[in-house]
Amino acid sequence: ALKPSPGCGTTPKLITSASERTALTITSNNKRREFFVRLPPNYNNTHPYRFVFTLHALGGNAGQVVAGTSGYVPYYGLSSLINDTTGAIFVAPNGVSNGWGNTGGEDVTFLRSVISTVEADLCVDQDLRFSTGFSYGAAMSYSLACSLGKELRAIACLSGNPAISGCAAGNTDAVAYYGQHGVSDTVLPISGGRQMRDRWVKNNGCAAATAQEPAAGSQRRIKTVYSGCKEDKPVVFVAFDGPHTPTPKLTGDAETFSPGETWDFFKQF
Repeated sequence: ALKPSPGCGTTPKLITSASERTALTITSNNKRREFFVRLPPNYNNTHPYRFVFTLHALGGNAGQVVAGTSGYVPYYGLSSLINDTTGAIFVAPNGVSNGWGNTGGEDVTFLRSVISTVEADLCVDQDLRFSTGFSYGAAMSYSLACSLGKELRAIACLSGNPAISGCAAGNTDAVAYYGQHGVSDTVLPISGGRQMRDRWVKNNGCAAATAQEPAAGSQRRIKTVYSGCKEDKPVVFVAFDGPHTPTPKLTGDAETFSPGETWDFFKQF
């Protein structure tokens, strides 16, 4: 389904190709906040695109996500994979003090304002909003789903924790959920990843099941696709043999599996 944003059919007044390298700013909660926007190749202002948040980890920043430095690949690898007819607009915001503490819900307020700002200027399918991130960025994607569940199509949480950005009001809306976590993660142990996943297993009405996890040192990953979920609200969880990383690679892998798994999940919508 297409739900065109207010920016469809209009000439952008704020966002240009330069917005990928020069941060845009808005004031939210009396703070100056920044975000970058990557336009699709040959942007068409009558074509509704996906909207994809790519949120950085603690100590990182949006510029690193854009450039693919400091352990990231650009836009978590999605910008090189999403080349179908729908395409995507990528938005990389900066957290407060290089994190997403979401004090008093300030980061949810900020990101909601970013959505409104981008969609007033660009053509977005409002039924195709997504968020992904690693670590603190995963926690903030989870928090967004808790607060804006009816406004997000799906989230992908890479090695997060449910407590650090919060879950306002314990929202019970169904949101399509992809999660992945390393069994040897000592920064944010996999127990937090299980808790995040299990919220959406419950919210999405999936059949209860125990996801299998590989042994440490096995160089394996195990993907669990939950059954019985509400229509178009799937839950998928990948447990992998590895530490706290946005780009896990196992023996024999030519590249990280994370972007491909995330895109496989997102592209079904």
